[in-house]
Amino acid sequence: MEYNFRQIERKWQEHWVKTHAYRVNNNSSKPKCYVLDMFPYPSGAGLHVGHPLGYIASDIYARFKRLKGFNVLHPMGYDAFGLPAEQYALETGQHPAVTTEQNINSFRSQLDNIGFSFDWEREFRTSDPSYYKWTQYIFLQLFDSWYNRHAGKAERIEALVRIFESDGNVHHECPGDRQIRFNADTWNGYTYEEQQAVLMEYRLAYLAHAEVNWCPALGTVLANDEVINGVSERGGHPVIKKKMRQWFLRITEYADRLLEGLEKITFSEAMKDMQRNWIGKSQGAEIKFNVAGTLESIVVYTTRPDTIFGVDFMVVAPEHELVERITTQEQSGAIAAYKEYVQSRSERERMAEVKQITGCFTGAYAVNPFDGRKIPVWISEYVLAGYGTGAIMAVPCGDQRDFNFARHFSIPITNILGPAFNGEEANPTKEGKLYNSDFITGMEMKDAMDAVIDKIDSLGIGKKQINYRMRDAGFSRQRYWGEPFPIVFRNGVPEALPEGELPLELPHVENYRPGEEGEGPLANITEWVNLPAAPGTSLRRETNTMPGYAGSSWYFLRYMDPHNDATFCDRKISDYWGQVDLYIGGTEHAVGHLLYSRMWTKALFDLGYIGFDEPYKKLVNQGMITGSSRLVYRVRGTNQYVSAGLKDKYETDELHVDVNIVDGVELDTAAFREWRADYANAQFILEDGKYICGTLSEKMSKSKFNTVNPDMLVEKFGADTFRMYEMFLGPVEQSKPWETKGIEGVHRFLKKLWRLFMDEQKGLIVKSGEPVAEELKTLHKTIRKIEEDTERLSYNTAVSAFMVCINELTDLKCHKKAVLEQILVLLAPYAPHICEELWQAIGNSGSILDAAFPVFEEKYIVESTKEYPVSVNGKLRTTINISLDAGEEEVRQIALSNEIVQKWVEGQQIKKVIFVKGKMINVVI
Repeated sequence: MEYNFRQIERKWQEHWVKTHAYRVNNNSSKPKCYVLDMFPYPSGAGLHVGHPLGYIASDIYARFKRLKGFNVLHPMGYDAFGLPAEQYALETGQHPAVTTEQNINSFRSQLDNIGFSFDWEREFRTSDPSYYKWTQYIFLQLFDSWYNRHAGKAERIEALVRIFESDGNVHHECPGDRQIRFNADTWNGYTYEEQQAVLMEYRLAYLAHAEVNWCPALGTVLANDEVINGVSERGGHPVIKKKMRQWFLRITEYADRLLEGLEKITFSEAMKDMQRNWIGKSQGAEIKFNVAGTLESIVVYTTRPDTIFGVDFMVVAPEHELVERITTQEQSGAIAAYKEYVQSRSERERMAEVKQITGCFTGAYAVNPFDGRKIPVWISEYVLAGYGTGAIMAVPCGDQRDFNFARHFSIPITNILGPAFNGEEANPTKEGKLYNSDFITGMEMKDAMDAVIDKIDSLGIGKKQINYRMRDAGFSRQRYWGEPFPIVFRNGVPEALPEGELPLELPHVENYRPGEEGEGPLANITEWVNLPAAPGTSLRRETNTMPGYAGSSWYFLRYMDPHNDATFCDRKISDYWGQVDLYIGGTEHAVGHLLYSRMWTKALFDLGYIGFDEPYKKLVNQGMITGSSRLVYRVRGTNQYVSAGLKDKYETDELHVDVNIVDGVELDTAAFREWRADYANAQFILEDGKYICGTLSEKMSKSKFNTVNPDMLVEKFGADTFRMYEMFLGPVEQSKPWETKGIEGVHRFLKKLWRLFMDEQKGLIVKSGEPVAEELKTLHKTIRKIEEDTERLSYNTAVSAFMVCINELTDLKCHKKAVLEQILVLLAPYAPHICEELWQAIGNSGSILDAAFPVFEEKYIVESTKEYPVSVNGKLRTTINISLDAGEEEVRQIALSNEIVQKWVEGQQIKKVIFVKGKMINVVI
């Protein structure tokens, strides 16, 4: 019986679906294990071989833990809302609901083809009203909450109102506007509208006018993590700053807890550092500088208050509201022209280290609060309004950018570093003594920091301050394909939609053009936007939609309880499943999805909905499978193509060719001619009768013709081969190039496994009988290796161990059920179809999915004999297996009675036999 993998895999995939083999129960006495893949967006392009890498890794682990006796939750669904889906719909001229459905069907078919153990009964998509009802619900909980810094957690707004009614906000600084201060009498005297405006400055989900990342090409606002080097992550379109009314999440209130939480979870240090750097916590001071001749003042945040006497100029962001008020009449024209120039520059261009130095003097001077020295105030593009206070104190002798600026504009430089400053470049040192620094002259810098902070605090001109680089998360998108906000504006005041009216469903539209003044497409549906209201009252819905990360911030909770109509997840069920035990996904979500999801989890924990405040216990970032591109070389100006080894003899143009018509590096020239009309008459200059392609490792891309469809490989070699080969390529966490030709070796391995069980003529050849010592040694050596490697996701070494094992059992001609059925259980997480088939073939009644993982026993791999090298007069003549318990005299007799040794010592006098236990034997003649 031959290995008919296509028939076997179809058979068991259908059987597992029919028997609900992967259905997971929320009520189990088993220990739980929650294994999750990062929420996928079902692209219209479908899967290439790089995409399933993480899914296969998580599937192996989920199957392994099931065999180890765990109740395993391993779900799958779709992150179906958001910008990619809408852009794809626009590009193809279809409604996003239609394209999303088509993409999901294609995605599901490809996943099923690979044989994953997902509990599809828990499937959902973020675009389903039954799902986004709860996304809207959670948003309302954030809207109805504020962060109590004293308690260190989120609380309900009604608790804050009671505080204001009795004490005002004297003990609770306003996070949105620190200038807001009032007592109880003032609060109680506010109108409803005024009170709501104040509360908005405290809410975790809040509305504000702010400079945002506006992408004209996409017609929407983007979060900071959706902007890469000044262009949109999606499509690479230019992004500019624009002031708009937007919803935000006050994630900055959770900054410290997000940092502290990193110490409790198993993320890679690289991932933790990415999050730490994004949060960007720093300690320093805020210092107020009065502007000479005005009532204005400039507040700066600095991490180096010790350098206060080295401030030679100040720089304010060009868009800072203060600029207009302090600019002198003489400089107003120059300032206006410079601001117009800056408006055309992207944030990436402004922050980049470039040789070009630009700026403009406002004509105003700030006053050093300690020595009264007048300091010129400039504006420059390298200072951004959204960072810190939007103004900096420039210390040229200690900061290279400030130094370059001062040199360029001939601003005198004060030396506060003494001999540590050479006048040719800045020295950012934090060690050493200070010079020319008034009352801190001669002090060590680290001591001077505290001295200056104490002084500014006593003078009332500043205070010690902790700052964060992270900004509150923009939560509005001017797009159609997203969750509608459950918010109604009553006479301009935002109010929560009653929970009984959720979900607020997305209305169907055919036109996605933006509304007036950058509003979302929903603004064009006037009958949806404007609600019936009493005379004198205006009721209007929010026309923006939520961003793509809204639904993915909490989806791991819905998998636990996906069909609950009463709540997003029953507390008893979330208490049972708890944190995700293993989360697998890409590093591209480090400062987007992962941070937001962690923040949402902490807020839901604070409000009592769940019992844990970190969503993911362990995170593994799978590496990228890069494409191995194939290149052909066209002789310039001709229709001839020269093989790679001969190309240096000609002037050639390098062209990418479809990897699917190349066997290794050998081009199928007939297929090449048929591939595209341009190549129909191609002529080839061969080497040794073959056309050899060039190779290049780069990202998989349709434009490079280096994508490989997993469906094709599954059809040709089978899902089990494909699964094992993806793992065999290298460590899960590392990026590695794809090479289709290598898959044949893994396929041969599975055929070799099959032949231990089946003979093409005789059929099943497995027999009963007690295993011998060598068979047990191979078995238990493999049990230990596979268990250890699978637990730590070292799948490539596990696949190698399987190959060694099957080779050894083949050499031993082992066909014993007692050994082989345990090998099948070990292999089942990696190659489930062939293992299930053989498991049944050898007479097992239940599914291999429910077998018990083999137990390693040390005794079977303990060496009882040693193969000793035996030398005569120091020259190796043979080897002999001798019991490790044998004494010196017994070893002597065994050695001297060996035929080969006797041959070499025949007729000679034996002087002595040297025996080193466990190492060697030497017969001296």
